[in-house]
Amino acid sequence: MLQKRPVTPVTKAHSLTRLVAKLDRVITRAAAASSSFTRARLILFIVGTICTVALYKMGWYQAGNAALAAFVGLFLIVAGYHNRLESRMHRLRLWKQIKLVHLARIRLDWHHIPTRPWSAPEHHPYAKDLDLVGPHSLLHLLDTTVSSHGQARLVSWLLEQPPARDQWLIRRRLVQELIPRSLFRDRLGLEAQLIGEQEINGQRLEAVLHHAVGFPHLTTVLSIQILLAAATIGLGLAALLNWLPNYWMWSFAAYALLYLQTDQGEELLEHAVGVHFELEKLGAVLGFVERHARHSHAALAELWRPLLAPGVNPPQLVRQAARTLHAISVKAHPVIHLIVNALCPWDLWFTYRLQRIQAQVAAHLPTWMDRLAEVEAASALATFAALHPSYRWPDPLTTDPRHNGTQATLSAKSLAHPLIPETHRVANDLTLETLGTVLLLTGSNMSGKSTFLRTLGINLCLAQAGAPVCAGLFEWTWVRLSTCIRVDDSLEAGLSFFYAEVKRLKSLLDATTDRSKAPVLFLIDEIFKGTNNRERLIGSRSFITALSQGNGFGLVTTHDLELTDLDKTVPGLRNAHFQETVAAGALQFDYKLRPGPCPTTNALRIMELEGLPVSETSSDPIT
Repeated sequence: MLQKRPVTPVTKAHSLTRLVAKLDRVITRAAAASSSFTRARLILFIVGTICTVALYKMGWYQAGNAALAAFVGLFLIVAGYHNRLESRMHRLRLWKQIKLVHLARIRLDWHHIPTRPWSAPEHHPYAKDLDLVGPHSLLHLLDTTVSSHGQARLVSWLLEQPPARDQWLIRRRLVQELIPRSLFRDRLGLEAQLIGEQEINGQRLEAVLHHAVGFPHLTTVLSIQILLAAATIGLGLAALLNWLPNYWMWSFAAYALLYLQTDQGEELLEHAVGVHFELEKLGAVLGFVERHARHSHAALAELWRPLLAPGVNPPQLVRQAARTLHAISVKAHPVIHLIVNALCPWDLWFTYRLQRIQAQVAAHLPTWMDRLAEVEAASALATFAALHPSYRWPDPLTTDPRHNGTQATLSAKSLAHPLIPETHRVANDLTLETLGTVLLLTGSNMSGKSTFLRTLGINLCLAQAGAPVCAGLFEWTWVRLSTCIRVDDSLEAGLSFFYAEVKRLKSLLDATTDRSKAPVLFLIDEIFKGTNNRERLIGSRSFITALSQGNGFGLVTTHDLELTDLDKTVPGLRNAHFQETVAAGALQFDYKLRPGPCPTTNALRIMELEGLPVSETSSDPIT
């Protein structure tokens, strides 16, 4: 809910729109050129065929051979240029799609932002309440990752808070370093898309690498086969030179018998293809990052340094795996396969090589995926920052050691919700100082209380993840976040709505009793709304009083105006409210936070406006 600043977002969206239009023009010209190349290839084929056949018919064989060679050479040159043009067109189309998705992210056009499923942990203290995962969520907006580990890392930055301060500083430096490098960030996704649509799945790759290839005692069998092959070749040469009788047949017979018993058929080729398929995209992406990390600034270079050591370098091992696959793929040509295996233990040797490469890659894969995940998650936050240049970088406040680590502060100006379009969002200021502060929010239905809780929570998650926030100023001390906003009953667990709410609030209160950890920022919406008036008031008074005495601070919303007098008995409690106005028989909301209890209610007016019967004697005038 930023104050309205239309210049920057409009300029960013406008620049992307112009770039997409330019890409469209280039693609159109390239498509026209591709059509010309297609016609040229067809003409060359027809003319070349006619000229060559005519020359042969006339008996001019040398001229016919020369014409054939010339037309074939010319055709191959044109085909080469055509293929390169098609490849560039494919890259341009993917590049255009990336820019269109960026444009959709700015406009919050959810239908054009790709999403990958991710569900929040069942009892997570705030993920579901703040719309952090799922469709139309913060993760949906942020996620530009290309691997399952990258997405998991980005999710962990949002859901596992607060991070260690040193870890957060390293993360934020990397994010800020990647912001001006839009080409790197976009090409990271482009390189993955050029290999295929499927994401890099670390678990699937790990399963393929740990799949057993070969058989027990492969090294021993391979050594015997090498000796038998060498003996066969030596004895065969001796027989050709008439030095010895045809003893080579005996060694060859033993060699052939052992080969038939150890041949793995098509299983070896299928496994090798599977390994190469899983490694190809990972190798392309890791190789791309490596090329930039070698000539990078401090953060990316430091992160990638462990992967540059000999024997650990991903592109080297992926190239070895590719060469091994090409060697094993001779199985696809039965005659050639039979000849090379008759001369030497080809299959056994490359099975042994594949075993070694799988073991090497499996040993280094956790490090590869960890570093790539870090780059992907940081790149996603950097893209978010680049697309929203008006968002501010939050400032973490150092905990005061005089308070034994219990200092708690949060101050925000022009705080707004990043998942609400800029034309609709409203900004508010907020200050929470010291432990035990409780801001009791009252207000009419639909006035913005719940949205304000989510606004504060989602921006805090962004700040502690290492991203900029939708605010003009955001300062805070490290906190644990705990919410009770969306509560559902559970038929499977046999929980009613009220009991589910009680369990959530008990978990939240327990968190505030732990003073060995960071303070808790609690966000509670409509406290005890699942029970009757009298018991709700009694329970709410006791619960808010207990919250004010714990290791936490935060916001509580309620419709019970009777709770506003708690400011007389709870020292840390302050009242604030949202309200509405009535104009032309309709309710209007400005969503602005104001101090003090709410002076108005609107439930009966909403019933009346929707045509429900309302007794005149029971209706209170709306002021």
